[in-house]
Amino acid sequence: MAGAALEARISEWRGFVARGRIDAAEADELESHLRDRIEELRTAGLDDDEAFLVAVKRLGAVDALSREFARANSARLWKQLVAPAAPARGGGLLSAVLLGGLAAAAFQVLRIARTAGAPDTGGGIVDTLVLRSMPVVALLALVIWLLLRRRSGVANALAALVPLTAVTAAVDSYPLALSSAALVLVLTHLPVALWLCVGVAYAGREWRSTQRRMDFVRFTGEFVVYYVLIALGGAVLLVLANAILGPVIPGIADGLLQWGVYSGAVWAFPVAAWLVESKQSVIENIAPVLAKIFTPLFALMIAAAVVVYAVLGLGTAFNRDLLTVFDALLVVVLGLVLYGLSARVDGRPERLLDATGLVAVVGALLLDALVLASLAGRIGDLGWTANRVAALGLNLVLFVVLAGAAWLGAAHLARRAPIARLERWQTGCLPVYGVWAAFVAIALPPAFGFA
Repeated sequence: MAGAALEARISEWRGFVARGRIDAAEADELESHLRDRIEELRTAGLDDDEAFLVAVKRLGAVDALSREFARANSARLWKQLVAPAAPARGGGLLSAVLLGGLAAAAFQVLRIARTAGAPDTGGGIVDTLVLRSMPVVALLALVIWLLLRRRSGVANALAALVPLTAVTAAVDSYPLALSSAALVLVLTHLPVALWLCVGVAYAGREWRSTQRRMDFVRFTGEFVVYYVLIALGGAVLLVLANAILGPVIPGIADGLLQWGVYSGAVWAFPVAAWLVESKQSVIENIAPVLAKIFTPLFALMIAAAVVVYAVLGLGTAFNRDLLTVFDALLVVVLGLVLYGLSARVDGRPERLLDATGLVAVVGALLLDALVLASLAGRIGDLGWTANRVAALGLNLVLFVVLAGAAWLGAAHLARRAPIARLERWQTGCLPVYGVWAAFVAIALPPAFGFA
C-alpha cells in the first residue's frame, strides 16, 4: 500500500497535470497508468520515491504535462543516485547477505571441483572441470537468488532450474582436454545458454511479455557494465597485491592467479546483480547515454568495414580469428540496438538514433552475408568441423535476426510500423540464442569426438 509521502507526490503530479487542457476522465486514466507503473517498480525492488520518479518519467512519453513534471523534478532522482538511499523493498541487508551466502557456496563448489580429479590426470581434466564449473555455479547462485527475491512459484523455479541442471550435467560429463576446440565451444556457448535460465528466473510468470523481456535486457546491460568495472578493479587489486607481497612471499603469484581469478569471477556475479537490482533507477540515465554515444560510432565503423571488404573481399585474410572478430561485432551491434530499444521512453520519437541504428544493422547484415559466403567456400574446400558448424549456425541465426531488424527498423523509420514491432521481434529472438548455444555446447562436442 502506498505511503503518505507517495500519495502526496501523486497529488502533486495530479495538480500539475490538472493545469493543462485535460478533463477529469483523462486525468483519472493517466493516474491509473501511473499507479500501475509505480507498483511494478516497487515490486521490482525500488523504494517509493524512486518508483514514483521513474514511473513519471516513463509516463512522460504519452503525456506532455507528465514529461514537463518529470523534467522539473528530475533533480530529486539525481540526488538519490549520489546520496545514501533508503533500503529498497525486497533488498537491503538481508538480500545482500543471502546473495553473499549463495556466492560463498558456489565458491566451495569450485574448490571441490579443483580437488576432484584423479592424480594421474596431471590436472588437465581438473582444470577443465573448474573452467566449466565457474559460470555454472555463479549463474546457479544468481538464479536461486532471483527466485527467492521474487518469491517465484514452483513452476517458475522448475522452468529455470531444470534446464540449467540438465545442460550442466550433460556438459560436465564430457572428457574435454585443455587444448581441445570442443572446450572452447563449451566455454563460449554454455554461459549464453544458461543466461536464458537467468532470464526465466528474472521475468517469472511474465517471461512471454515483451516488456518483461525488455526489463531483462536492461538488467543484462547494466549487469555487464558493473561486471566489467568489478573485473577491472579486481585485476588492479591482484597486480598490486602481487607487486607488494611477491618479493617476500615466493610463489604467491600462482595462488593469486588461480584462486583470485576463480573467486573473483564467481563473487563478481552476485555483486553486479545486487548493484543492478538495488539501484534500478540508474538504468533510466545510463542506458540512453550509452546507446546514443555508441550507436553512431558503430554505424560509422561498420559502414567503413562494408566498403573496404566489399571492394577488397575477405580473400585469404578470412580465418578463424577474423571470423571470431566478425561474429563478435555482429553480436555487439545486435546487443547495442536491443539495448537502445530497452532504454528509449515508450512512444518518444528518436529519429537520429533510429537512423543510425538502421545503418548499423544493415551494415552488419552485409558483413554477415560476406562471412556466410566465405564460410560456405571454406566448408566446401576443407570439410565440416565442430567450429565450422557452430560458426555457420550462429551466422545464419544472426542473418535472420538482422534481416528482420532491418526490415522493421526501415518500416518504423518510414512511419509504416510502430517501434513496438521491432521490440517484439528482438525480444522474441532471445530464446533462439539460448537454444542454439545449448545445442552447440551439448551436441557438437560428442558429434565430433570431443576433438
